[in-house]
Amino acid sequence: MTRSPAALAYQVVLLSMLNGIGMRGSKVLVSLYALEQGASGWTVGVIAGMYALFPLLLAVHAGKLSDRIGDRLPIVIGGAVMAAALALPFVSGHLAVLVACAALVGLGHIYFHLAIHNLLGSFGGKDDRTRSFSIFALGMSLAAFAGPSLAGVLIDSVGFRWTAIWLAAISSAPVLMALGIRSIIPVRTRAGKSEETSSAFDLLQIPSLRRVIITGGISMTAIELYNFYFPVYGQSIGLSATVIGLVLSTYAIAGFAVRIFLHRMVRSFGEVQLLSWSLLIGAAVYAVFPWVTNIGVLAVLSFVLGLGLGMSQPLTLMITYTHAPKQRSGEALGLRLMMNKVIQVAVPVAFGAMSATTGLVAVFWACAAFLVGGGVMSLRSEARPDEESGNARAAGTSSEPPSVSKHTPS
Repeated sequence: MTRSPAALAYQVVLLSMLNGIGMRGSKVLVSLYALEQGASGWTVGVIAGMYALFPLLLAVHAGKLSDRIGDRLPIVIGGAVMAAALALPFVSGHLAVLVACAALVGLGHIYFHLAIHNLLGSFGGKDDRTRSFSIFALGMSLAAFAGPSLAGVLIDSVGFRWTAIWLAAISSAPVLMALGIRSIIPVRTRAGKSEETSSAFDLLQIPSLRRVIITGGISMTAIELYNFYFPVYGQSIGLSATVIGLVLSTYAIAGFAVRIFLHRMVRSFGEVQLLSWSLLIGAAVYAVFPWVTNIGVLAVLSFVLGLGLGMSQPLTLMITYTHAPKQRSGEALGLRLMMNKVIQVAVPVAFGAMSATTGLVAVFWACAAFLVGGGVMSLRSEARPDEESGNARAAGTSSEPPSVSKHTPS
């Protein structure tokens, strides 16, 4: 029996949610276990950074692998590596083991994650693809809530070592499901082989891909700065940790809420226009943040920021897949993710130096300026036709017939 693209998306997102719960929970487990072992805050930061090490280095390779061999094997092997890594803290809480756990979780997750993205994008036409990525975004929001919450409860009730086993078991579930229920990962039709000698950076010659990677990086910068600097700002104006946490939670609530309606909004306004406005909304919030000290107003601003930036990453995911050459979609998704990881590593360092010399106001305003630039760039891309064909040919896609090309306007 043929299943609808929505039904296929739900079953694939279920795998991703279970994997995401393990991933998110592991960050709580590893950081708190390290502190319990006497690690300094700096050491915990280094361990946390290990999650991004392999994704930074191997995201493009993971995408190419998904394009070349399909999705099932990367999902199974990536999930198995994650599950094995999550079991390591059961063996020992030594800091070297926790470092290895974080790095290997990141390694397994990148192959699992990109294969899931590539598979979801293959379901049906453009409208189906938008729905699939919207479902995925909702699933990841639920995993982002459930993973840390579950890890915290387990640590308090059964301790660090057995929490590791529970998280490893949850991360094993997608692997067992993929192996035991063959139909849960549909076979994705691939359009030929990409050139082995081509560079992923050739894809940046396609204007739409170049723009979405730049704007995606700008939105990721804003997200990272909010997570990193709002607590600093809150502390500077005398807010307690509880209040800071509550204000941050309004951002998460808004991000989840807007994703419920994202599919309908894309149908009404289009992906590019929504992305443009999400960046401009973020710019407006960042511009006024440094002038506000009232808790209620800060909570409202945080909620509005969540409505804006909560759309940005799912939208960049949709647009990247839509405009990538069909036989290089995984590679394009890997390039997008690699750029995001570069930003996740570089932004705290770069803006940390800025805040030390110029203060927090300059950090917020610099971010607002970046967001305005990204929003204007995105809006201008709608105002003129995209001269894709020549650039796509330069990126090694000239052999693809026009009827198969996914370089269609958003």
